[in-house]
Amino acid sequence: MGYMASHGLKRARPAELVPGTVSVITVRMDYLPSSTTAEWQAVEFDRLTRPNEGIVSVYARGRDYHKVLRSRLQKLSDRLALEMGPFGHRVFTDSAPVLEAELAARSGQGWRGKHTLLLSRHAGSMFFLGEIYVDLPLPLSEPVTEHCGSCSACIDVCPTQAIVAPHRLDARRCISYLTIEHAGSIPLEFRPLMGNRIYGCDDCQLACPWNKFAQRSALPDFDERKGLAGSQLVTLFGWSEEDFLRRTEGSPIRRIGHEKWLRNIAVAIGNALRLKPDPTLIQALAARAGHPSELVREHVAWALDL
Repeated sequence: MGYMASHGLKRARPAELVPGTVSVITVRMDYLPSSTTAEWQAVEFDRLTRPNEGIVSVYARGRDYHKVLRSRLQKLSDRLALEMGPFGHRVFTDSAPVLEAELAARSGQGWRGKHTLLLSRHAGSMFFLGEIYVDLPLPLSEPVTEHCGSCSACIDVCPTQAIVAPHRLDARRCISYLTIEHAGSIPLEFRPLMGNRIYGCDDCQLACPWNKFAQRSALPDFDERKGLAGSQLVTLFGWSEEDFLRRTEGSPIRRIGHEKWLRNIAVAIGNALRLKPDPTLIQALAARAGHPSELVREHVAWALDL
């Protein structure tokens, strides 16, 4: 992720990113849908056994969290201003080169798990992070102790072995990175390992014992949209660009664009076909074989090369 590297030490020095910053207020917001059951981790793992179903990461099945959390952070800032008087501030939620998890850990929101995500004894890791950089000196909150112990569930379950050591993640191997951030062709070595994951990957969080304490969101914004959970790959692959834009309006998925959406699903269909031949899936791929995008054509050809 070059944009992180290009900003250098601004990531670790808030006052260089926003001049005048003295303190950082960190927040977290739960995102499990309201319909989530106590067995939600098992339910999500079960999706991996249905290769013709496309899996979208849980966090992305509702409204774009950037919009929701940013709005709430601004409202919080406005309320603080009413209490304390005007102050300089800027809000962030995965919207700038900010070391969110590290800031949250240092402020006591939780500890960095071996998968590098933030973990809380009271909420697992199924939450978003946000920050308010302020020009006020505020009392410091203390970090919490780590509670991963000898557990290595997240490391062991990772399909691509992206967690190369405790607290060390190679993003180039991570399915979330490959299906969302990566712009080009997905490396051949990782395509079979992606299975039916078409947007993101939750495996390290599903395996984490602390996520039995994950909380449902109090907001309807993160309830699952129809079509983004439990849908068949052939259906999702059939979306035109107009369909994609309409169905992902206000969703974080829209930012990857229709081309990468088709790229990801082509890989998933290829993986399904390698488990069991299916004329319907082959027909769906053949219909995209002449797609204007070279990226889509390449991944379709790979999927058809049984």
